[in-house]
Amino acid sequence: MERKRWGTDWVYRAVLLMFADILIVLVSYFLALLMRFDFRYSRIPGEYIKGYLLSMPIWVVSTLIAFYACKLYHSIWRLASVSELRMLLTAYLFLAVVYAADALVLRLHMPLSYYFMGYIICFCCTTGIRFSYRLLRLYLNRRAQAKEKCDRIMIIGAGAAGQMITKELLCSDKVYARVCCIIDDNPNKKGRVLEGIPIVGNRYDIPEMVAKYEINHIIFAIPTLDGKNRKEILNICKDTGCELQTVPGYYQLVNGEVSVSKLRKVEITDLLGRAQVKVNNEEIFSAIEGKIVLVTGGGGSIGSELCRQIARANPRKLLIVDIYENNAYDIQQELQRALPGLDLVTLIGSVRNTNRINWIMHHYQPDIVFHAAAHKHVPLMEDSPNEAIKNNVLGTYKTATAAAANGVKKFVLISTDKAVNPTNIMGASKRLCEMVIQMMDRQCAHTDFVAVRFGNVLGSNGSVIPLFKKQIAEGGPVTVTDKNIIRYFMTIPEAVSLVLQASYYAKGGEIFVLDMGDPVRIDDMARNLIRLSGFVPDVDIMIEYTGLRPGEKLFEELLMDEEGLISTDNELIHIGRPIEMDDAWFQKKLRQLDEASYREEEHMKAIVAEIVPTYHYDKVQEETRIAISDQLISDEPDFDYLPNEEVHHGKRSIAEREAAVAQ
Repeated sequence: MERKRWGTDWVYRAVLLMFADILIVLVSYFLALLMRFDFRYSRIPGEYIKGYLLSMPIWVVSTLIAFYACKLYHSIWRLASVSELRMLLTAYLFLAVVYAADALVLRLHMPLSYYFMGYIICFCCTTGIRFSYRLLRLYLNRRAQAKEKCDRIMIIGAGAAGQMITKELLCSDKVYARVCCIIDDNPNKKGRVLEGIPIVGNRYDIPEMVAKYEINHIIFAIPTLDGKNRKEILNICKDTGCELQTVPGYYQLVNGEVSVSKLRKVEITDLLGRAQVKVNNEEIFSAIEGKIVLVTGGGGSIGSELCRQIARANPRKLLIVDIYENNAYDIQQELQRALPGLDLVTLIGSVRNTNRINWIMHHYQPDIVFHAAAHKHVPLMEDSPNEAIKNNVLGTYKTATAAAANGVKKFVLISTDKAVNPTNIMGASKRLCEMVIQMMDRQCAHTDFVAVRFGNVLGSNGSVIPLFKKQIAEGGPVTVTDKNIIRYFMTIPEAVSLVLQASYYAKGGEIFVLDMGDPVRIDDMARNLIRLSGFVPDVDIMIEYTGLRPGEKLFEELLMDEEGLISTDNELIHIGRPIEMDDAWFQKKLRQLDEASYREEEHMKAIVAEIVPTYHYDKVQEETRIAISDQLISDEPDFDYLPNEEVHHGKRSIAEREAAVAQ
């Protein structure tokens, strides 16, 4: 019903516009004839009147046909712009030829001024009547905005995106806002206007212009700007206290999707100042397309994003393995909705279960394995060090040996910057995982084992950003461990894209190190997030410093001193040289870790420190933890730690897998 009404309204408006065009043609050329004879009708010779009457029916019909062919009756004239003017010019160029041909055929002998002035008057009137509607609406909107209180907007960027946003805000009668000024760093644009709005200065003029024009809302509209300049401009805007919004990205500008509805609030990720991460999708897709790919920990933050990006590369089959059924179910349902043609298998299982992981490898025969399953929470692992060893180290070893025994072509470990000179058991366990990968690569010729190391990812489970947002929503305080603590950050999609790119470069044995950009002070991040939420740090929302947690250090490193660095074709991916080690000795230590972890060894950190020389833990703090633990269980009845089936199976598994790899 609504569509039928809309169609009727369009026909009605088109007929009215056609009628107006007919009158314009008739009046314009008659007026040109009057002008030729000083507006005295009695002076006009009869042959000229006859020529006028003879030519008008043909010219009117020609005009209507030309306008219709150029879609001048189809445009939305309240949004009239350069494209409509271009269509009008096209129509009149065509009409100039038609009028000249008609004059020759009819042998009209009219004054030259009649043709020229009539043509000009007709063009001006038909153009004016079409653009007058937009101008009238613009005038009325501005008057209404002047009378009533509304958002006063500053646009950052006088380019294509800025023009689109400005135009929509000016033309819309549904957006309760007024564009007051535009900022652009191009000095040639200062003092000029865009869509009638003045361009008043560059980024350093933002605070002054916010005060001058009483701005309360800033829209950042430069999607192509590099990370460093974007960060600088947004930091200036943030300090003004105005509400901040930004266009999402360059691809939406290319697709013509930049509009007010696409604006989003400025997020903390916009203030990281990172350059845009670039990867070679052709290389990544070619390495994955048609392959069977397995992702352990596929329901986690990194694992689920790996699944999303791998799924888009058209694998032959995607296997998701996770111990946590809710996460596995979520990513399964998401991918089934987004890619119904994807051959997806979702399995519940633990990498600590030797039989389960070996059965999966044997049954599905994956070509590539991305090992993302891990315990990663530093404070929790400090209190449960044996679990870090069982899951991270032995889980990686079991998964890697199963992959080698079942013909996997490439095995990629997701590691962390906390593995470098670790001060916590989680980081030390990941360093042991890297050592496992390097040992396995030396012992297995047909599987390329590699590791990819990067820092913190924004938005992951356990990330500091969700915690800060929750604390701000509760009115504070926001807790920061130390005023000087710094971390490297990257978004999850960026990190995963680089992981996939690194896997393409893998030849075996490498530890790929991702360039995380400049380190970020957590204190600055907390304060920026408070400001972006519309509050003032230490006034509206307090910040409390709680002290470093067990195993935590002020800064993370990405490369150990003895590793060196090798470049790759992607400037954001580097390779750390492997560290020499005795594989036989290391396998012996793995068996020792296996036995110690399953008997719940109290001094696990000391054992790990013997294997990882760069691991330095707080011995006094660890002894205190053990003493407290002993005190808590002192009243419990004594019992023996009996070696259960999993322990025996684990021992047999290691020996069996070593034999399989050797073969």
